[in-house]
Amino acid sequence: MRILVLGDIHSNWPALAAIDERFDACLFVGDLVDYAADPVPCIDWVRSHAQAAVRGNHDHAVAQHVQVRGDSGYRRLAAATRPLHWELIDPHRMKYLARLPVTARIAIDGLTFLLVHGTPRDPLDEYLTADAKAWAERLEGVEADFVCVGHTHIAFELQLQGKRVLNPGSVGQPRDGDPRASYAVIDNGRVEFRRAAYDIDATLLQMRKCGVAEDAIELAAGVLRTGSRPEAAAPSD
Repeated sequence: MRILVLGDIHSNWPALAAIDERFDACLFVGDLVDYAADPVPCIDWVRSHAQAAVRGNHDHAVAQHVQVRGDSGYRRLAAATRPLHWELIDPHRMKYLARLPVTARIAIDGLTFLLVHGTPRDPLDEYLTADAKAWAERLEGVEADFVCVGHTHIAFELQLQGKRVLNPGSVGQPRDGDPRASYAVIDNGRVEFRRAAYDIDATLLQMRKCGVAEDAIELAAGVLRTGSRPEAAAPSD
């Protein structure tokens, strides 16, 4: 049994389309939208392929028409692309975003999975990297073989208290210094982190065609080509 685990696609269709994996099940840990400019095929892909999917903080913000506060770093990207999402995403797909659960549980091939975007304590917003001590606190009372998370855009795996915390990294906007799309495959219980190179220029061209402001495109180019965050950006944005 091969399980594909994805997160933080952020409307980057060329990145998602570059993932060429055989899988028996797919799990998605949130943030389909914002930052890039091609949300529709990303939403459709996850709707068609994911056995379980949860809401990310950006999915929530787009679906609930939350205005971006601030205009630097990642917030500049969100401010430049979110109004475009409200134009491109039809009511049917917007309802899908709005109805994504904040947590999901699923059993696959004898393994149990808990999916959240942030942490079990704060499923939407808490930003927690591979801090074993902090994660041990978050796992108290949690019953699952795997706790699958996103939000940080950095892949990691921790084994604590008989549980495994898995962050597959970001498909659409990695922040670990490697610009390739990041994801994970669980193959008969064994975790494999994978990367896929994709056409970053195609992502930027789509943003330009959609009328995204040029300064935001330049910011996106720097982030996508380096796989790192701009100096002005808070890690949790």
